Amino acid sequence: MVFKIELYMKGTNLGEFQEIVLLIILVLDDNAYGVSIREEIKKRMDRKISRGALHAALSRLEDKGYIQSSQGEATPVRGGRRKKYYTLTKYGVKALEKARELREQLWQEGHTAWQKLAFKK
Repeated sequence: MVFKIELYMKGTNLGEFQEIVLLIILVLDDNAYGVSIREEIKKRMDRKISRGALHAALSRLEDKGYIQSSQGEATPVRGGRRKKYYTLTKYGVKALEKARELREQLWQEGHTAWQKLAFKK
């Protein structure tokens, strides 16, 4: 069986970092905003990313229709600035499902080859 990825619109492929960002937004649920996303990535992957890199990924994901943003309330702690929260859209969920299906299929099909490599060590 060959797995075929269906694209919803041009340029909708997920890169590794975009997939990670979508998964982190999913995990953080109602608390997914810039700082919390960066902190969660650092905690889980021991990978420090710049605000610019995260902003670019979030912008691309929003342009693809995979996430949507909303403004939170302004707080004195933030100097009156508002947090920008992110949530997955149905297209974001579908993109993650497709990415997971592809990875699972490839791991299943590669299992025999993986075992052969493991025995060579």
